[in-house]
Amino acid sequence: MTNPLAGLFRARRKEAATPALYARGMRLCGEHLAARGDTSTPRQARLDQAIGAFAASLDNPSADSFDALLRVGEHALKADGDSGLGLALAVADTSTRIRQRSKGAWRLRGLALDGLGRDPEALESYERYLSLLQNTDAAAEVARRVDTLRRRRACLEAAAALFPEDGSALRGLPGRPTAAVEPEFAAYVRAQVARHGAGDPAVRRLVALYSGYRRLVERSGMSDPLLGGSTPIGVGDLRGLVAGRTVCLVSDTGALAGSTLGAEIDRYDLVVRCDTFRVRAADTGERTGLHAVSLRGDTPWEGPAWTQSAGVRLVFGDPAGNWRRAVRQRLVPGAQEHIGDASLRRPLDDPALLGEDGWGTGTTTAFTVLRLLDFLDVSPRLDLIGFSGPGRLRPPEAEWVMDRATHVDDSKMRIALR
Repeated sequence: MTNPLAGLFRARRKEAATPALYARGMRLCGEHLAARGDTSTPRQARLDQAIGAFAASLDNPSADSFDALLRVGEHALKADGDSGLGLALAVADTSTRIRQRSKGAWRLRGLALDGLGRDPEALESYERYLSLLQNTDAAAEVARRVDTLRRRRACLEAAAALFPEDGSALRGLPGRPTAAVEPEFAAYVRAQVARHGAGDPAVRRLVALYSGYRRLVERSGMSDPLLGGSTPIGVGDLRGLVAGRTVCLVSDTGALAGSTLGAEIDRYDLVVRCDTFRVRAADTGERTGLHAVSLRGDTPWEGPAWTQSAGVRLVFGDPAGNWRRAVRQRLVPGAQEHIGDASLRRPLDDPALLGEDGWGTGTTTAFTVLRLLDFLDVSPRLDLIGFSGPGRLRPPEAEWVMDRATHVDDSKMRIALR
């Protein structure tokens, strides 16, 4: 006979265990801080603030201690190298014990294990995270990491099968940390080349598998390298796409709320929007012919994917390595028809293009794309809408715009440069 009180007793035992788990989380934070010493960086300072917020939440009935603990783990991922990853993993393990169906906790665990090179465990955590999601489209980056880890394992398994008599040296590698796999895989390849010669078909296949594995270690694979048919374009191509078309650059600062300018905006041939924009049909219009975005921060590839539909997407950023990685990781197949190539990644200070001194790296995205379109000088009409108030552009940028404005219509928040 089923005991009707069994469920209640289990729930009470679980509630009693939770304070102990939060105490464990606090102890982990304290041990990490004690081991770290006095060194501090901006990322470590943000981690310290997250730990402080978590500590304060434990004595505040209205605070969400679970979310505060997850934030500690998220900041730990980005701070202190392996010690930070170790704290993130410990926090994730504690979080999954507090809430076994927490999507955030399983994602954190996967990221920490991934960073530590523990591929099989990371794969299990990522798969658990995806299984808890209602909409897997929201986790495109995690799905890509899962695909990457599976492809890395497939490379090792295929390599082990090429020389059955020697393949035992590779068969145990898929379960080991990446840092241990790479040198052993490389040594195995060198040994087979020496034994069978570089011209042997199986050796050539082995080298190809090793090269594929190394690429997948360096960066995540792309399920669709052609991005759904998106066409890379350079300066000349962009000029051809803009030539003869009326253009408006639309602000997304909230200035257009209640403006009812949406229909008028959509009548332009090319509507340009910047960074993370919101579309309200009545006020901002619905069309996006060109989306420009600037990369910010030390790890710009970690930002959200660019899912907004656009005819052309221009990504501004430097250095080149960060730009390439961000483009690979944040572009979404089918979300754009054209994507700007490396010749368009820093138009203001590229001597091959504008090469203008004095703007620095902190220009707003809106001014960068406006200056580029003005330089191309192929549009019969180039307007800004919603940029007339303070704060939409930086003072030197606003001064540049007003010096060249041919007409200002305050009633429609329009500044015309043509």
